[in-house]
Amino acid sequence: MPDLAIESEIGGRVAGVDEVGRGPLAGPVTAAAVVLDVRHVPKGLNDSKVLSAKRRNGLWDEILAHADVSVAHASVAEIDQLNVLRASHLAMVRAVAGLATPPDHVLVDGRDVPSGLGCPATPLIKGDTRSLSISAASIVAKICRDRIMVDLAQQHPGYGWETNMGYPSKNHRMALERLGVTPWHRVSFKPVHNMLYQEKFSTD
Repeated sequence: MPDLAIESEIGGRVAGVDEVGRGPLAGPVTAAAVVLDVRHVPKGLNDSKVLSAKRRNGLWDEILAHADVSVAHASVAEIDQLNVLRASHLAMVRAVAGLATPPDHVLVDGRDVPSGLGCPATPLIKGDTRSLSISAASIVAKICRDRIMVDLAQQHPGYGWETNMGYPSKNHRMALERLGVTPWHRVSFKPVHNMLYQEKFSTD
């Protein structure tokens, strides 16, 4: 289970940062930065992927009630222009910049530290299972992005975004073939790129 050992060792105001949405064919990449109040750490924080939706939503309320939280995104256009890794780093930098008070140090989930954070940072592989700050960030980022995709599903019905969140599920791929590409699809991703190429080829 994650804990605050790394945050305590570093000292000062430590932010956990995580992102969600690198793998989907559609929608933005979303990042969250969270500085927990050590006096009010929600019980049960863990990697968002191992928590039920009900548990995530309960923790969401507790996190927002006591922590400094910032959420930011990188758009589909930025993903296609920069590549998804660089776009996710951009979202992380934006999330850290949006905190009410700048952190002294940032713990980043993953292998790489984004450039431009403005303070020292440490990458943590599987950080959402090691650091409570990153766990909280992973929960916030996932809930925010899921809500975006549910909203977009109402605007573009048929792709199943309300359940697959834009990931390349079988139903999503079939809908892409049947309904075509939306402005929210990432054209730099192979299945979408191939679909556009096929459409262009068929009309030439």
